[in-house]
Amino acid sequence: MRYLTAGESHGPALLTIVEGLPANLQLDTAAVDRELERRQGGFGRGGRMKIERDRAVFLSGLRFGRTLGSPLAIQIANRDHDNWLAQMATVGTQPEELARVTLPRPGHADLAAALKYNLKDIRDVLERASARETAARVAVGAVARQLLAAFNIRVASQVLAIGEVASVGADPADLVTLTPEVDSSPVRCPDIQAAAAMQALIEEKRAAGDSLGGVFEVVVTGVPAGLGSHVHWDRKLDGRLAAALMSVQAIKGVEVGGGFACARLPGSRVHDEIAYEDGRGYFRRSNRAGGIEGGVTNGEPLVLRAAMKPIPTLTVPLPSVEIDTHRPGRAAVERSDVCAVPAASIVGEAVVAWEVACALREKLGGDSLEEMREHWTAYNSMLTER
Repeated sequence: MRYLTAGESHGPALLTIVEGLPANLQLDTAAVDRELERRQGGFGRGGRMKIERDRAVFLSGLRFGRTLGSPLAIQIANRDHDNWLAQMATVGTQPEELARVTLPRPGHADLAAALKYNLKDIRDVLERASARETAARVAVGAVARQLLAAFNIRVASQVLAIGEVASVGADPADLVTLTPEVDSSPVRCPDIQAAAAMQALIEEKRAAGDSLGGVFEVVVTGVPAGLGSHVHWDRKLDGRLAAALMSVQAIKGVEVGGGFACARLPGSRVHDEIAYEDGRGYFRRSNRAGGIEGGVTNGEPLVLRAAMKPIPTLTVPLPSVEIDTHRPGRAAVERSDVCAVPAASIVGEAVVAWEVACALREKLGGDSLEEMREHWTAYNSMLTER
């Protein structure tokens, strides 16, 4: 399976084409919209989310709610485009009086991409580099998680830290059932005291014209042993999941299971003991590996964490250099969030769901959901009989 996205932050719409879905998956389109709505929430968001009401419009690959095996095309309209018709016209000549963005923001793609593509207006960069693009990826992930749900594989997430305020968080094994509680938190943190401190810190940084990052955790339950592969670097599932999370805007670090903490411990306190029970098969007595060993799932829940840096747009901007004159100045200010870690956790769910769905599709094969289910039954029987 694969997908591509297109669209600019203030362009007419975001678009995505998904290829390789099995036929006969009954898709709940309202559930896709609910995932888009989850992405728009979270304490610390900016004014843009008051304008947009993201909804997925399915243009192809679906008939009476059922996938056809052909490419699935999804469109998400940008309501704010109506306010940007002059700046973001797709045809015609750019008016000379239209102000260009020429002061790049430190920490953003602004300058690096403008140099790469020889662009004189940084808006040509920031419109596509914007995290607005993740709405399309959340729609794709919402489709992927419905494929996973057909095999009782579930995805959930929680925020573990915003700035210096950290929480131990809910037990990963319980996170799927706790999703309504997590979603009810404005910062998607089930620890009430930590959540209140996170909100207070966000308000403090908002008043100071600053921004905040943090850490979120994504958990996948019901994953069988044997997804991914140890035989080539690009087939290792932990590598693919890490790449998927790192591709999300502002993510600067990813860990699986015990992650960096494992580097400080002896092997006897890191590796998960193997056990066996009739009818259950092999299992681990702990899950410090985060459900993956050697690039292959081992049957335990997948546990991943991602670190998000603070958003580069500051209302009290940092020093920069004007690209026309090379004179010092203050970075451009675009409408932005103070903290988007809660929203990023929803994007994290989406990209992880997609990669796990791809690995499941590779393992089971099949052009239809019915064929995949037959292979699933046979494979799980083999696992419990080994």
